[in-house]
Amino acid sequence: MDSLAISEAPVDDIFRILIATDTHLGYAEDDPERCNDSFIAFEEVLRLARAHEVDFLLLGGDLFHETRPSTQCMHKCLELLRQYCLGDKPISVEFLSDQKLNFQHASQTIVNYYDPNLSISIPVFSIHGNHDDPTGQKQLSCLDILSVTGFVNYFGKWTDLTEVKISPILLRKGNSKIALYGLSHIKDERLSRLFRDGKVQWFRPDEDTEDWFNIFVCHQNREERGLAKYLAEESLPAFLDLVVWGHEHECRLEDERRLELKWNPTREFYIMQPGSSVATSLCIGESQMKHVALLNVCKRKFKVDTLRLKTVRPFICETVSLSECNLPELGDNTSAKVQDYLEERINFWIDEAKKQLTGHDKQPTLPLIRVRVEYKDEEQTFNTIRFGQRFHSRVANPTDLVLLKREKKASSRKTKDNDRDEREELDELLENESGEDWESKMNYYMLRYFDEVSRKTLQVLSLTGMNDAVTSFVEKNDKEKFKMILDHQMNKVCKYLCDKKIDVDRIDEEIENYRIQRMHAGDQQEREELQRLKSTRERTQKIEEPTTIEDEDTDIENGDGDITIIQPVQSTQRGRGRGSRARGTTTTTRATTSRARGRARGTRAGAVSANTTRANTSAASSRQSSRTSQKTLTQTRLIYDEDDEDDF
Repeated sequence: MDSLAISEAPVDDIFRILIATDTHLGYAEDDPERCNDSFIAFEEVLRLARAHEVDFLLLGGDLFHETRPSTQCMHKCLELLRQYCLGDKPISVEFLSDQKLNFQHASQTIVNYYDPNLSISIPVFSIHGNHDDPTGQKQLSCLDILSVTGFVNYFGKWTDLTEVKISPILLRKGNSKIALYGLSHIKDERLSRLFRDGKVQWFRPDEDTEDWFNIFVCHQNREERGLAKYLAEESLPAFLDLVVWGHEHECRLEDERRLELKWNPTREFYIMQPGSSVATSLCIGESQMKHVALLNVCKRKFKVDTLRLKTVRPFICETVSLSECNLPELGDNTSAKVQDYLEERINFWIDEAKKQLTGHDKQPTLPLIRVRVEYKDEEQTFNTIRFGQRFHSRVANPTDLVLLKREKKASSRKTKDNDRDEREELDELLENESGEDWESKMNYYMLRYFDEVSRKTLQVLSLTGMNDAVTSFVEKNDKEKFKMILDHQMNKVCKYLCDKKIDVDRIDEEIENYRIQRMHAGDQQEREELQRLKSTRERTQKIEEPTTIEDEDTDIENGDGDITIIQPVQSTQRGRGRGSRARGTTTTTRATTSRARGRARGTRAGAVSANTTRANTSAASSRQSSRTSQKTLTQTRLIYDEDDEDDF
């Protein structure tokens, strides 16, 4: 960074980019008090973009909170984009790369400010996150709708999950040039596997390669949340200059004015984490002040200014340990005394929250207050919903104002009251204070149930498939994901049985063989993860106390007819070495197995059904075996194989 050099540079050579992530439009839209919070914050982001006369607005994913936003939510979003992004202000940024390549997965394959039918004053570039990712048979995202309307330039979408090729958007303003790389959200385990197998290719401009300022925007877990459940910084290529990290909601600041830029000494690039613009979970990280970043780039120099959002609802999150509060001994009025003490503390925090009011006319005034109360005895508990009604007109969240949490005790307690301990672990899972750790905890409990509690082994349905389907249904209400998985696995197991040409009496045996193959190929990784989590828990229990699992050559033609050559770059290179870096093409070492689909698959499935019918009607002596076989074939409709999840 060189702020002095940029301040002295010609204005025509300076890119001004406003960066925001995780706006979560439509969050809590059914809450009469908080329904407009996300839209108010997003409107302020757009106002800041206009006030600072930025060249474009860059969004890091999760523009919407739901995969299928409501009609009201989409209407409000389009209304705001129309109000602030349309206009006749000239745009001085040249788009140099091949638009059909950059927007190949979008129906709108032209950057919106080059569209003669639109008058854009503030271009918006966005990737999708895990909340607004593509779903359904045609894998469409709500960002595809915004792309069709021309309000958003949707890039970084990748649907071929067997390999990923990341080509930059090439922009020029005066003598400054930016290569903007984007990768929309991909399931962390899958993305880690793609990086591990060398299936991620990066492309760079061949002409004047070292003159480009390289920005990469992603939407993945940054902190490690289990085996292969995050994107490691070291897996990114060293030629990048700045990484914009979405998905993580905590705004990381050095002080009240400067955004913390982490320097990665191994890969030699900076990392920026602006955080979300609206609180979507009541936890410490979300209670930090919300900001967006104003990025200024001039040639190879850049600086970042932090802009605090002034329309964000005040939020205070505190923890109270009753054992440290000098409360009276347990007795008949213990619960009432605890409530009186908490009421006094909450009144104090409500007054403290008023200090976060900025005077902005659109800022909500009722604060969010979250009190995590750690108790030791059941006599200290109370009805939290009834207690919250004391503050129904003074806080925005009276129903979840207080969270009761039992204090952790000595490890010996686990052997004395295992059932109660299990309930506490489940309570911590459902508590979900982090907001982003739900999937990791759910995976753990799913694996643990089948490996320890039930002592059963799934015969046809894989644990990975169950976790994937349940997560998609709970987080995104994606009912079609179940149908896609079940149809796919039904066809797959039918094809497997047909290829084996087995007798009906041997169906059980062959499905068991199929299960073993699948376990070695896919579920084995899940079991290794479970063992790792269990080992971590055991070590922690020995040292301190029982704990639960914690938090989740292509040619590009520009508008003038010139050709810019883009070549792939290996993601495993280290160091800068800009002048001497060898450029080459990464090779794919594994051939993608083609799969039969269409009529052939339907014919084979029909053949299995016909064979089963004949077996069921063959003879009385084999009816019992046939009924077992028929039951097995019915179960095959629930199978889902990790090896083939990349088909979707």
